[in-house]
Amino acid sequence: MNRLIIMRHAEAGRAPTGQGDRDRPLTERGVADARAMGRWLAGKGLAPDGACVSPARRTRQTWDHASASFGDADLDCDENLYDAGPDTLRRAVEGAAEWAGVFMLVAHNPGVHALGLDLLAESGAALADVDRLQRGFPPGAAAVFRREGGRWTFEAFWTPADIEALP
Repeated sequence: MNRLIIMRHAEAGRAPTGQGDRDRPLTERGVADARAMGRWLAGKGLAPDGACVSPARRTRQTWDHASASFGDADLDCDENLYDAGPDTLRRAVEGAAEWAGVFMLVAHNPGVHALGLDLLAESGAALADVDRLQRGFPPGAAAVFRREGGRWTFEAFWTPADIEALP
């Protein structure tokens, strides 16, 4: 793997009556944000060839809408990613190292945020980048890391609001 994209699911609504947290669907805003992030990533040459997605409805929908801009990618829907912590998420990333060139992980906070901060700290990123990511990992946001010599290097962090603000 030479690139890693960590994405938090886009904005989700409430679960339908009688259903649980796993069944929460994306809001209209969430659908639009997931599509926009997919177009943005593809436009930056960051279309994943592999992905691991939590089985929750909102993460699957985020992947479905974002990946419409990517083309073919091998998808693994890992039961362990639902509400997973950073160690579980990191194991999913490490498990993809052999089969994906650009790998995307779509999961939930607080695990996504914690993994992003861990990788950012390991990368020796600039203080401004660390400060920005410490402030939060909003719905639909994506952090991108590059693998160099066995070490992660921070490349970028985009939120749906960042994309909307561009001309």
